[in-house]
Order: sequence, then structure tokens, then C-alpha cells
Amino acid sequence: MSELLSKLEAIHFRFIEVGNLITDPDIIADMSRYVKLNKEYKDLEVLDQTYKKYDNLMSNLKSSKTLLEEESDPEMREMAKMEIEELESQRPEMEEEIKFMLIPKDPEDDKNAIIELRAGTGGDEACIFVEDIFRMYSMYFKEKSWKHEVINSSEGTVKGYKEISMSVEGEGIYGMLKFESGVHRVQRVPETESQGRVHTSAITVAVLPEAEDVDFELNMTDVRRDTYRASGAGGQHVNKTESAIRLTHIPTGVVVECQDGRSQHKNLEKATSVLRSRLYQAELDRVENERAEQRKTLVASGDRSAKIRTYNYPQGRITDHRINKTMYNLSSFMNGNVQDMIDALKMAENAEKLKGEQE
Repeated sequence: MSELLSKLEAIHFRFIEVGNLITDPDIIADMSRYVKLNKEYKDLEVLDQTYKKYDNLMSNLKSSKTLLEEESDPEMREMAKMEIEELESQRPEMEEEIKFMLIPKDPEDDKNAIIELRAGTGGDEACIFVEDIFRMYSMYFKEKSWKHEVINSSEGTVKGYKEISMSVEGEGIYGMLKFESGVHRVQRVPETESQGRVHTSAITVAVLPEAEDVDFELNMTDVRRDTYRASGAGGQHVNKTESAIRLTHIPTGVVVECQDGRSQHKNLEKATSVLRSRLYQAELDRVENERAEQRKTLVASGDRSAKIRTYNYPQGRITDHRINKTMYNLSSFMNGNVQDMIDALKMAENAEKLKGEQE
């Protein structure tokens, strides 16, 4: 049996085992375990279908080779040869696909995400670029039919946002968006520049996996809650009700604010979700640092201080520095057409992981 077939067979038996477990009344009663097993079952189902196809191909190939060895009839031998040729031509592509499917998946990939955009160097121009990137992502989410909602925002002095954060819900969100974490740099002539000189500004993007109750238990006795009146745009209600919420996690000093919802209850719910996700991310980072000896991938290093992408307006280009990919469709890109870049990053990371597996 080939190494790939033996790996897939082990997955097949695990798939059957998990299928039996999720019908066990004791497992169903333990919601945390049931949710994890149910997710594992769905992930294994795709691999199990691939196992059946590959097993069928290898079985047919073996039968055809046996027939070729034992058969003396020229017509039957010719048929066997043609069958072997066809199966052998299908085999490399299927095996390559299986190798990628067997790369260990990041358990966070299927989670919803929280995205935080913050203006960095560049003053007013950086605030304007935060708004541009927020619009770019919003249009991308609309194209993907993902639901997104603003959690908190702080407007710039002239235009745009000093910072804005949002939650995004849909299938495989974090796995798709995690590559966006880092420093995004823009080179263009600012609206406020009368001399027509190109300036460089930067913003930071942080993408966090949204932590659920089963992922990270947040002890609310460790959290100080303050309410205050929201400021900024939003109608008359912002000055009349103390609907804005500020949560401070006392042990770590992490502070989260939420003022975009009209109700205090809704703002508390959103702020709690962000706080849980930030603390969960900090825990993931701690575990990752403990594994520092292990090879980190170039694409998803998680270093938010690293410059990952440059948007050059005079030349109409976007360059991702991690994979040295340049695209000359800036206008379309800023209108949400970012999938090609995300796909290229995912492919680069998978290729790197595969290389690491084989070393």
C-alpha cells in the first residue's frame, strides 16, 4: 500500500469513529465536545470522499496491471494498456491534491473574524487610507455574501478614521483573511497636498479569530465595565444616552470600547466578543512563541509590525512583499477585487507548509 493510501485509510477509520461518537448521547450532552467532533466530522468527510476516489483508482490500476501480466489475448492486453495509461495520467494530479489536503489545517481557519484598522504614520492621510481599506474590505465581503458589522470607530480630524473595527461572519473567514494582518503602506499625492508631491503613509491591520465561549473562558469578575456617552456621528441619541461601553480586563490591562450600537446591551455583547477574541489571540501568540524553534511560515508570521503590502497610486500597482507579487489593477483592487492576492498568499503558505512536511 502506498504511503498516501495508508494515511487516507487511517483518516477513513477516524471518520467512521467520529461518525459513531456524534450519535452517542453522552457526547451530545457535552456541548463543547460535540461541537468539536461535529466540526472534525465535516472536515474528515471531504478527505474520506477523496480516499474512496483514490482507492478506486489504485485498485483499478492494480487490476489492469495484473490483467496485462496474465492475459495473452492481444485485444485484452491493448485494453489493459490503455486503461493503465489513462489511470497513470490521472494519478499525479490526484496525488498532488491529496498532499495539499493532508497539510495540517489551522484550527482557527473556520472561525469568524474581528478586523481592526488603525492609522499609523502619515497623519490625516493615514486616516483617509483607513477609510479606503475599510471600504475595500466591505466591498469584498459583499461580493462573498459575508455579513460584517462595525463594532467601534474613531473619526479622523479632517476625514476618514483614526481607527475602526468590525466583525465578519461567514464560512472560512479567518482562514481567508488572516494574511491581511500587518502594515499596509500607501504611496500617493494626498488630497491635502497642494504641491503634488507623493507621500508615504501607513496603517495597521489586525485580523483576530473570533473566540467562542468554548474556546476561551472569560471570567467577567476580572473585567471592569464603564458606560459613557458616545461621541461622533450617529444622530441625537449619542449625546443623550450612556450607551457606549468600555471594558477593561484587569489582569492584562486590555481595554475594549464599543459605541456604534444604539443599545447598551448590544454594545456590551460586541465589546465582550472583542475582548474575548483579543485575549484568545494573546494566548495563541504565547503558544506560538513557545514553539519558536519550529519553522514559522513566511506568509502568516503574525508580526503586525511587518510591512506586508504597498499600494502605489501613481503607478497603479499593489505589491505584496511576503511573496513578491505585484498586480497592476489598483483601482479594481480598491473596489474589493482582492481574491487573486488572497489566493496567491494561501498557495504560497501551503507550498511552504508542504515543503516543511517533506524536509
